[in-house]
Amino acid sequence: MTRSVVVSGVGPVSGLGLGMDPTWEGVCAGRSAIARIQAFDPSGFGCQVGGEVEAYKIGKFVPKSHRKATKVMARDIELAVIAADFAARDAQLLTKGTDPDGGKNGEFKPTYDPARVGCHIGAGLIAADLTELTGALIEARKDDGDFDIHKWGSEGMQHLTPLWLLKYLPNMLACHVTIIHDNQGPSNTITCGEASAMLSIGESLRVIQRDKADLCFCGGAESKMNPMVYYRQELTGRLTSESNADPGPAVRPYDQSAAGMVAGDGGGIVMLEAEETFDARGGENAYALVVGFGASQSVHRESKNAQPDPAGRAVVTSVSAALREAGIGADQVDLVVGFGCGVPSWDRAEANGLKAVFGDRLADVPVVSLRAMVGNCGAGGGGLDIAVAAKALREQKVPAVVNRDAPIEGLAGSASSRDAELRHALVFNMGFGGQNTAMVLKRFEV
Repeated sequence: MTRSVVVSGVGPVSGLGLGMDPTWEGVCAGRSAIARIQAFDPSGFGCQVGGEVEAYKIGKFVPKSHRKATKVMARDIELAVIAADFAARDAQLLTKGTDPDGGKNGEFKPTYDPARVGCHIGAGLIAADLTELTGALIEARKDDGDFDIHKWGSEGMQHLTPLWLLKYLPNMLACHVTIIHDNQGPSNTITCGEASAMLSIGESLRVIQRDKADLCFCGGAESKMNPMVYYRQELTGRLTSESNADPGPAVRPYDQSAAGMVAGDGGGIVMLEAEETFDARGGENAYALVVGFGASQSVHRESKNAQPDPAGRAVVTSVSAALREAGIGADQVDLVVGFGCGVPSWDRAEANGLKAVFGDRLADVPVVSLRAMVGNCGAGGGGLDIAVAAKALREQKVPAVVNRDAPIEGLAGSASSRDAELRHALVFNMGFGGQNTAMVLKRFEV
């Protein structure tokens, strides 16, 4: 596996905005997108704030030929489709999705042979729309008002559209993206919680390195702005309930006063390309080279894996594997974009793992967490992280570090964005299921 791989296009979506321009402006300004939830009435929940994506019209991001299919797109799917559209256009790729005629023009010639284009997208557990579900449940009641499973089968389900289930299958994110852009190469969906997006990017990396594709759409997207999804988050005990009146400092990654996370929706799709085919098609300024990837599984028998290993040993495993493949030492990493969800036990485990890798030098390395600004975007968060890290390498600028006035020992505190010489960036994600992913990006030099 010797093919060199570049990030040629990025499509971040989050409460900071759609696409890289508002995202980059937001992360450099240290702007918080966390506010009181508008998607539903949150007053019955302990945590009433989150990071929501701004209003949009999905029809603007799909060709006319695919607009009927938007009726069977849950919000998670829509976010992935939007992110993919931004990423493909950012990479200046001609696909059926970016062509104004949807590839129907007789002279249409895509940038890549569709058979050489793959797609790997991370997804979460998509919850059903309550309005749709409630309308069907009403018809499945007994005379006394109790739910009747038999009436549900005979009458209730008849009030759901025939294609209802297609809105909520996790693989439908990749399904719609591949149909829109006519990707006919290797495709997969990964559902490993918060680690999903980066595991998907890692799979695309390996597919291109093995010469099974030249280009891949990869990353992830998830929306947690649904009452059922949100309730599950609240049951975990990880959400903060301290900042409903003042959402800005709600999430305090790697801070001694951290009180929990907030949920968000969004993610990011990035375009990975073989450097040789990128050059051949006339590509001039990629965002970054992808030079290392590692993954591991945390084990904490004492809590039956409900909590991370406090020492962060699996963090060390994944980061060390990524550094080893990149052929560099920890002393050559100039920027870390970490997980930093704001849940104390998870932040400390991650910090302990990073300290084991970097030693005392960690205090001098900027460690950025986007969750302080946009919340936990679940399966999509890693895609957003990779997009921002790649942009930082291109711009030679460190994003702002916010909400860290009393940092965990060994890490630096809050700081404004600044220009810096950046050669390597390490991106690290944890999943609450115990998965760990690490990726090393290298500055692309024209």
